[in-house]
Amino acid sequence: MRETAAGERRVALVPDVVKSLVRLGAEVTVERSAGTASGIADADFETAGARIVDGPAAGLAAGDVVVRVRPPADDDIGRLTRGVTLVSLLDPLAQPARAQRLAGAGVDAYALELVPRTTRAQSMDVLSSQANLAGYRAVIEAAHRLPKVFPMMMTAAGTIPPAKVLILGVGVAGLQAIATAKRLGAVVRAFDIRPVVKEQVESLGAQFVGLVLEEAQSEGGYAKEVSADVHRKEQELIAKFVKDSDVVITTAQVPGKRAPLLVTRAMVESMQTGSVIVDLASDSGGNCEVTENGTEVEHAGVRVVALPDAASGAAANASRVFAKNVAALLDLIVREGKVAPALDDDIIQAVAVTREGRIVHPRLTAAQ
Repeated sequence: MRETAAGERRVALVPDVVKSLVRLGAEVTVERSAGTASGIADADFETAGARIVDGPAAGLAAGDVVVRVRPPADDDIGRLTRGVTLVSLLDPLAQPARAQRLAGAGVDAYALELVPRTTRAQSMDVLSSQANLAGYRAVIEAAHRLPKVFPMMMTAAGTIPPAKVLILGVGVAGLQAIATAKRLGAVVRAFDIRPVVKEQVESLGAQFVGLVLEEAQSEGGYAKEVSADVHRKEQELIAKFVKDSDVVITTAQVPGKRAPLLVTRAMVESMQTGSVIVDLASDSGGNCEVTENGTEVEHAGVRVVALPDAASGAAANASRVFAKNVAALLDLIVREGKVAPALDDDIIQAVAVTREGRIVHPRLTAAQ
């Protein structure tokens, strides 16, 4: 399907993956212009064996399995055929009402963001593949806006000092941001509270300046909410480094929760005029107090850039890896040419949200 969310340029399937699905006997239907924003022409899909249809209604009614990037709008849910399988980002933990609507429509829905972070599931992990590109783009966006260069330069007129970059949250996006900022020549510091990331930060040549708390990490490696006392301590430490940074990139998110507030208004006001903050958590509330989702604001001379779905800015690459992730998950859902998910598979159990008119994900059923 062609994505309709504002600013979304990705597409859930690419020609290489379409070709693989067709070889396995699948009939693939693609909505006209679905890949245009990712640099993929309709003719490329047709060459790979896909059939091009006009309009979302035709696309939604065409298959047993519907794949897309962003969660479907209410109108799209209403167009889905009862019994169809939907594979998409759904944000079900933060948007349980959407899961209710999908169940009511008789849709068997699988949420890509619920893929577990296990070795076996790595090939299906869209959060990691997209976060990797988001971290890269965050640094490029910051470098474009900063009225300074990143590397130290020796010139006849004197030495230009390197920019100081602070990364808050060292998941996949944070690690890529560190690597990119280092390649551009900046002095990089990184903050996190999960013990596993300290060695990773230092291996990339950055300085780790965070707290180390076992309680801050879930079994799957994701960040967890921490106590109010711990949050106060982390903000006190962050404030010191934010003030001394030219660029701050925030990436901290907690699945199903509002993003933690890390950079307060007072911290922004302590920064030097011309400094830049790039907030990658803006679509879940933002890590910076003055962030406005989907836009760029200036506060006290500091540019605060919200980058929801930042990977979409590298749509060609993001679509390719997203499609590869989707294809890997489809291997567990479609078998011998039929929709026949292995219901006892741990990955299927982790990503299944609705089935046969019911909500089946344990975290959602527990909240009902």
